[in-house]
Amino acid sequence: MGGMTSTPARPSAKRVLLAAPRGYCAGVDRAVIAVEKALEQYGAPIYVRHEIVHNKYVVQTLEKKGAIFVEQTAEVPEGSIVMFSAHGVAPTVHAEAAERKLATIDATCPLVTKVHKEAVRYAKDDYDILLIGHEGHEEVIGTSGEAPDHITLVDGPEDVANVTVRDESKVVWLSQTTLSVDETMETVDALKSKFPNLLSPPSDDICYATQNRQIAVKKLAEDAELVIVVGSKNSSNSIRMVEVALDAGAPAAHLVDFADEIDEAWLEGVTTVGLTSGASVPDVLVDGVLEYLSERGYGDVETVKTADESITFSLPKELRRDLRQEAAALGSK
Repeated sequence: MGGMTSTPARPSAKRVLLAAPRGYCAGVDRAVIAVEKALEQYGAPIYVRHEIVHNKYVVQTLEKKGAIFVEQTAEVPEGSIVMFSAHGVAPTVHAEAAERKLATIDATCPLVTKVHKEAVRYAKDDYDILLIGHEGHEEVIGTSGEAPDHITLVDGPEDVANVTVRDESKVVWLSQTTLSVDETMETVDALKSKFPNLLSPPSDDICYATQNRQIAVKKLAEDAELVIVVGSKNSSNSIRMVEVALDAGAPAAHLVDFADEIDEAWLEGVTTVGLTSGASVPDVLVDGVLEYLSERGYGDVETVKTADESITFSLPKELRRDLRQEAAALGSK
């Protein structure tokens, strides 16, 4: 060894900063419990229009219990029970379900319902509504469906140049609840400079859980050389968290569904790993990543807490009725 001495690495030097809050928000918790309760109460199958929440593991787990996920209401056999996902649906979907004589359970997150009600109210007052969100996202489709003749989608600041309105004194913005706060405000600022009379909604539409998780990930990014976000590729709020971590200065950030998707090369030269999860992610998946990291020397776990969350939502009212009987009655009409 030519007289060289090597300093043994101190295991305690490697650590994980675990974000709090992370994972399930109140709307997701409510939606997942609603599917489980419906299966318990009415037996399988329970049809669910679109993924109840955007998480692969959650969907697969519920499928094993007897939930059947469909893309369109037309796929649900007449006289069955169908549940609408946490992202919400347009009024036309409720009409389709009634036509097919389906008993429905609406698991739309109450915070999404709030945005739907705002859209209806502003449309009634004949405002042009500029909806900040991502084209094709289920929540955006649902909200747009509440007032299709009044809503224009604005997909980021670069979209603002193309926006036209009928009357610049009657314009309001609303937004998809799962966006990045910073990105949304950038779009709002661009819209305000184009439309100085732009009205803001009565309260910020970005959901409290999305905001809290983004604030926590910014905190992780201050000290972590690598940030791992547990979440699915179709989860808007999880994708945003990766972007927020990078924007906040994290040298690297990656999205994984499961621990086995982590590339060991990401850990090379990394002392501090930041770990968090999207709002539709159960903690069992985060535990899997902690175990993976622990096996590679990251046994020291420190919780980084930036907010307390105590919000809960009551279950959909339809779960307090006998829906099988209602579906049968609808089918016989």
